[in-house]
Amino acid sequence: MTTDSTTIRTTSSTRPKIAGGPSPEKPFPIKMSGTVIKGFGRGSKDLGIPTANLPEDAMETQEQHMVTGIYYGWAQVVVKNKPDCTSTTTDKSTEEATETETVESDSSSTSSLATHCPATVYPMVMSLGWNPFYKNEKKSAEVHIMHNFHRDFYGDELRVVVLGYIRPELDYTTLEALIEDINIDIEVAHRSLERPDYSIFKEDPIFLQL
Repeated sequence: MTTDSTTIRTTSSTRPKIAGGPSPEKPFPIKMSGTVIKGFGRGSKDLGIPTANLPEDAMETQEQHMVTGIYYGWAQVVVKNKPDCTSTTTDKSTEEATETETVESDSSSTSSLATHCPATVYPMVMSLGWNPFYKNEKKSAEVHIMHNFHRDFYGDELRVVVLGYIRPELDYTTLEALIEDINIDIEVAHRSLERPDYSIFKEDPIFLQL
């Protein structure tokens, strides 16, 4: 089940600051995982919002449950060659996933890359679809993890628990309008995930695997 949007947005209108009801509703939660693959390389370069791309087989397993659009939930990156884990604190920071460039944030983590304990779980937004602004010819699942990482994740394992739907894919008349909407998506995700019935999914069994 897919939906392709032909709507063109010039600038972001007033949008709700929370998406979804008090608790996740069917088909959520949706769990996806896979090895991070190379994407289009635009997250850091064009948008200043790095993303990590899930492989096609991860999308295919859940495609029947998901329309194209913007989703939110929790994400974890598991790197197999990090020797140990340390405690960390997190804040409302933006992150780097598949790109070597980073965006400004308030915190960084080494436990995100741990192998001897469960890696840190962070809020995320995910774009699933064709990205009409860039006229993609290939469907993609691009995950923006809200944390500042100082390395890329190509070849590492990405796990996500999707808990809600924010909006459909849109086309835009300017790059600035696209970036504005993405930043609102990030704000919506943060606020939505603060609710107790959403925050508990940080402890989902998929994130406890080593």
